[in-house]
Amino acid sequence: MADPVNMVEIWRGEFLESVHAGHAVICDADGKIEKAWGDPETIVLPRSSCKMIQALPLVESGAADAVGLTDEHLALACASHQGAPIHTDRVRRWLSDLGLGDSDLRCGPQEPSDLDARDALIRAHKSPCQYHNNCSGKHTGFLTLARHLAAGPEYIDAAHPVQQAVREAFESVTGQPSPGHAIDGCSAPNFATTVHGLARAMAFFASADGPSVRARAAQRLVRAMTTHPDLVAGEGRACTELMRAIEGRVAIKTGAEAVYVAIIPELRLGVALKIADGAARASECALASILVNLGVLDPDHPATLRRRNAPVLNRRDLVTGYIRPAKSLS
Repeated sequence: MADPVNMVEIWRGEFLESVHAGHAVICDADGKIEKAWGDPETIVLPRSSCKMIQALPLVESGAADAVGLTDEHLALACASHQGAPIHTDRVRRWLSDLGLGDSDLRCGPQEPSDLDARDALIRAHKSPCQYHNNCSGKHTGFLTLARHLAAGPEYIDAAHPVQQAVREAFESVTGQPSPGHAIDGCSAPNFATTVHGLARAMAFFASADGPSVRARAAQRLVRAMTTHPDLVAGEGRACTELMRAIEGRVAIKTGAEAVYVAIIPELRLGVALKIADGAARASECALASILVNLGVLDPDHPATLRRRNAPVLNRRDLVTGYIRPAKSLS
């Protein structure tokens, strides 16, 4: 069992001030490791990085087509959005089209991270709703599948047919049984796997070009994410900005506690990484560095430079240091 390796460094002037270590895997279409950092067999909770896996049953069951879901709906099903109107208006219409409402969600209310949306709620003296939750698209997808399966309303129960379908899909594409689950921030089960398993799942999505129902579902979800990066996260967010920078050729998704994945169809590769201390600044830098090294991300694109070799500014906007990839990623 290998220790995490240094992946990201924080420099202040000429001094190395902090170091973030982690694990990462690049996996090919056959599930083999192309390159690894740290221990590929480290067990992780993917958190929101696996939302495209959680959305597979929605598509392959026929539930998405039965209610006419578009790529915009599917992008939201894979999203960790920031509660801007571009996100919440679509989720509310989706719920309304199902004959459902905010009270049918089980994700819990969340203050929007979009500042304009947050401030509008404050000015209106209103509290955030469940549809403001960053996972409301995923949960509306769960509700759509539950309706299709004629299952009960408690779709976040691990024994519910929706979550049983999610677990089957998860174990299939990761190529290994899950050792268990924990409850995510949105109250849904989050199934554990290894870093290798998560990368193997992303490689499945990257190479899904066969005739099977699951492969076609994976293709649709990747297309939805890369076509609508603004719905997957939001303005200023790394997922959205990096997908735009790569011009739709790579699907990128973050998860809480510094998990990140990438799906690279042109190379038929999947990437998964986990920063051990849970720092998002480090996972963004590490993911951008891996994509630069694979030749799919321009190192000089503004979106890249905001995460990789990014200046650290103080309160007077003076450059005091940099966030840089460690030698293992440079």
